[in-house]
Amino acid sequence: MPAVFASPADLVGAEGRILGPSSWVTIDQGRIQAFADATGDQQWIHTDPARAADGPFGATIAHGFLTLSLTAAFAEELLRVDGTAQVINYGADKLRFLQPVLVGSRVRAVGEITSAASGASGVRLGYRLTVEIEGVERPALVVDTVTLFVPESV
Repeated sequence: MPAVFASPADLVGAEGRILGPSSWVTIDQGRIQAFADATGDQQWIHTDPARAADGPFGATIAHGFLTLSLTAAFAEELLRVDGTAQVINYGADKLRFLQPVLVGSRVRAVGEITSAASGASGVRLGYRLTVEIEGVERPALVVDTVTLFVPESV
């Protein structure tokens, strides 16, 4: 269930608010291969299950950027801001890949609002997303993101 804010202005003062967790997503070989095909990153550690079985992880692993790409869907599930005309992804301030995601793993995200500031165009929201791997203590990644929420009235 997402955290719901009635307007972008309501984000100001929400620093420290925990978001989530999201639902689990299974990382299967089909998803990994589709990402490899879309990006051209065909490294054997991602795309060759037979070779990867003898590799450092004992199986194929998801691309780090595949895991990162899931954060957009996770964010949609974690946060809803009504009264917006547009939501603009400003990017990331910090990103760390901490743990490989083995094929067959399930991942989900939890978030925390780290900053919210009003400006002429709307509210710029900073939030940290941590992508967890089911049954693994260390997260797959932690990313500090920045998103601009433009209110309907601008």
